[in-house]
Amino acid sequence: MRLFQRLTRMLWNSVVGKLWATIMLLVAVVLIILGVFLLQYIDIWFNNRDDAHDIKILFIVVAIIGFLLSTFFAFFLSAKIQQPLLQLKNAADSVSQGNYSTRVDIRSTDEIGELAKTFNHMTEQLDKLIHDLNHEKNHLTSILRSMGDSVITFDAAGQVILTNPSGHLLINQWSGLKVDWQDDLSGSSLTFESVPMPLRELYQTVIEKGHDLSEKVHVHTNVWSVVMAPLQSNGVVRGAVAVIRNVTEEHKLEKLRRDFVANISHEIRTPLSMLQGYSEALLDDIVASPEEGKELVQVIHDESLRMGRLVNDFLDIARMEAGHVEMNFHEIDLRHVVKRVHRKFQVYAKERGVRMHVEIPDEPLTMLEADEDRLEQVLTNLLDNALRHTPAGKSITIAGQNANVNGESFIQITVRDEGQGIPVEDVPYVFERFYKADKARKRGASSGTGLGLAIVKNLIDLHKGRIVVESAVGVGTSFTLLLPVDYHQ
Repeated sequence: MRLFQRLTRMLWNSVVGKLWATIMLLVAVVLIILGVFLLQYIDIWFNNRDDAHDIKILFIVVAIIGFLLSTFFAFFLSAKIQQPLLQLKNAADSVSQGNYSTRVDIRSTDEIGELAKTFNHMTEQLDKLIHDLNHEKNHLTSILRSMGDSVITFDAAGQVILTNPSGHLLINQWSGLKVDWQDDLSGSSLTFESVPMPLRELYQTVIEKGHDLSEKVHVHTNVWSVVMAPLQSNGVVRGAVAVIRNVTEEHKLEKLRRDFVANISHEIRTPLSMLQGYSEALLDDIVASPEEGKELVQVIHDESLRMGRLVNDFLDIARMEAGHVEMNFHEIDLRHVVKRVHRKFQVYAKERGVRMHVEIPDEPLTMLEADEDRLEQVLTNLLDNALRHTPAGKSITIAGQNANVNGESFIQITVRDEGQGIPVEDVPYVFERFYKADKARKRGASSGTGLGLAIVKNLIDLHKGRIVVESAVGVGTSFTLLLPVDYHQ
């Protein structure tokens, strides 16, 4: 019984079943109408009861044959219609599974043939459209992948729907910031839990206001520039896209530029004020004695020399950082440079009551490629710096030796003093331009320009060397130079 019901349901749900049932219903209606109107006249027209019976039997046989013929033609016609429809159905299933190159091979000229042509044209256009979309998607993916900036796209619920590789790494890095930022945002009503904490407040503002926003986000020691724009559809914000760039270096350079302007203004203002003040005193003839006049002229001379040194040092470091400095590389023995610099400062050290020691080996300290004048400038700056901060009765030592680091040959030069020292928190900044630590670098009569150590660092870099500083307040400072014997090693 269940099998019969299933077959009946399948037959009724098919085109063949419905067409056959329709034809059978029409044939049955016709035969019933004929039977109702004709059978009642058979007995009247035929007096012989047997003839009437035979006619009735014949009518029934004709009806049965009519049913069978109608069924045959119904199934024949249905098969002709069902076959191309089944092809169209299978082709549509194939297209729905992603095979957009599917075509239907129906060559009839009737409505089904027109339907097949329309279907093939539709799949052809769909295949072309999908190909173009995939091409655009691959093009966009390549652009996103090659971008140095991080790109993150969120939906309206704050879920990440698209990122490029750098954006994915950034999300992983910021995923652990929730605890650190929770205290700062504890009073807000933010609900987008999937948005990284540094972007959450900006994301909510963009979603609510529906226009582009940009700001700088500080995460630990890094600074990030974030530009976020809403994704809109029919006037409804359905998400946001954020472009994030690490601007830590730019931020540091901007800060360095501001500090540089402030420092150079400070460095120039003082000698200019002294030059102006003392020159006005001379012009107004308020000098009481020739000795005072000579003293004022001496101050003006010293400050002018200081401004000259400042300008020269600034030009030197500007040329070095721009890569325009000329280097004269040749083979040298650093012992001669050390001795020459020692002789240069020996008299000045005696006048200040500072002892100077030289510790160099008997064997040569040979560098195959080095600029002797520039290295002498390095040692001159270091010794001048040491003498200005070493009190009387203390000593300064210059030591040189050959060294081997990781299988490579170097010349190690150390300039060590017993001066005031540099605070630990200021040591990382000693090579910055115009650096002066409050406790160890106060302006005095022989104060430097604040560019000496920056010039030293640049000259050592040009020799592919390294410089290290060690210092302790009240103990002294030690600068260690590590210069490669072979410039190309």
